[in-house]
Amino acid sequence: MDLDGLSVLAGEALQLSLLLAAPALIAAALVGLVAGVLQGATQIQDPSLGFVPKLLAVALALALFGPVMGEQLVGFTGELWARLPELSR
Repeated sequence: MDLDGLSVLAGEALQLSLLLAAPALIAAALVGLVAGVLQGATQIQDPSLGFVPKLLAVALALALFGPVMGEQLVGFTGELWARLPELSR
C-alpha cells in the first residue's frame, strides 16, 4: 500500500474516532451547559452538582449508542484486518 492508501486509512480512523466519541461528548456538553445555567441561576457552586449529571448522561449515552458504536468499531477492525496484506507491502 502506498502513502496515499495509508493517509486514507488514517483519515478513516480519525473520522471513526470522532463518530464514536460524539454521543458521549455531546451528552456531556449539553448536560454541562444546563447544569452551569442552573448553578448560575441558583448560585449553588458545589462541583458535584456539575459532575454527577454529566457522568450519568455519558453513561446513558454509552448505554444507548454503545451497540452501534461497537458495530462500527468491529466493522472497521474487520476491514483493517482485510487490508493487512496490502499494508505489509
